[in-house]
Amino acid sequence: MKHYEVEILDARTRDKLCFLDKVEPQATVADIKNLFSKAHPQWYPARQSLRLDPKGRSLKDEDVLQSLPVGTTATLYFRDLGAQISWVTVFLTEYAGPLLIYLLFYFRVPFLYGPRYDFTASRHRVVHLACCCHSFHYVKRLLETLFVHRFSHGTMPLRNIFKNCTYYWGFAAWMAYYINHPLYTPPAYGDEQVKLALAVFLFCQLGNFSIHVALRNLRPAGSKTRKIPYPTRNPFTWLFLLVSCPNYTYEVGSWIGFTIMTQCLPVALFSLVGFVQMAIWAQGKHRSYLREFRDYPPLRSPIIPFLL
Repeated sequence: MKHYEVEILDARTRDKLCFLDKVEPQATVADIKNLFSKAHPQWYPARQSLRLDPKGRSLKDEDVLQSLPVGTTATLYFRDLGAQISWVTVFLTEYAGPLLIYLLFYFRVPFLYGPRYDFTASRHRVVHLACCCHSFHYVKRLLETLFVHRFSHGTMPLRNIFKNCTYYWGFAAWMAYYINHPLYTPPAYGDEQVKLALAVFLFCQLGNFSIHVALRNLRPAGSKTRKIPYPTRNPFTWLFLLVSCPNYTYEVGSWIGFTIMTQCLPVALFSLVGFVQMAIWAQGKHRSYLREFRDYPPLRSPIIPFLL
């Protein structure tokens, strides 16, 4: 059996970083990363990006050496992805923050609204309902992170946790300040508006959860297998007939419901910014599906049926 020689160069400087001798043909990129990290412990596998071209795409961990377009002496280029942190840690941190921050404003802890309002309760029922909905949303997200989501990548750059937390925590504080403010004014159309908004919010939360469960069931534990998601017997998943990322569609719907319920400008802005970001993600995933699957359903849009 012939063995491979693998030379690893710095993608920027072209300096030789490592030379691996007698590498098995069946070795995966993940195996090569492990061997490389033994020579350079500061670059643990999750921190490495190996590619065939200095400016090319990163090779997948499951790519097999003998299937790559290289000779028996392979040259790979290394880029340092920087310090990494697990997706689970990032999600738990960015979701726990809004849950706790919102409750601080809801209970009106000292130094938020002035001494006369410390630990007082709002006289508006919608304020208490909004707190329940906001808390439910983030408790749901935390539980899904722990028990539902299966991540295709184990880590992300450490810097992302600061960016994500600034976004989620900052908007949570901004929304909570106004919704729980002693001078907050309830929605213009009263209980009817609140009831309609609550129905929209709960419907979309159930839909979002249903999609997450359906996506989980597509991928066996410990696998990176990608399949085309299709509707199941659960009616909430029938949105897969029209869009590629119905979890984002339902997520946006939830925040639209919350906006209608609270009639609060910061909530509306959070919903708008969230929609723009999710639309970008959805378009990226939609293009990825089209590239990967020739039989991908042609009628699907990324996030909004027939429009976007």
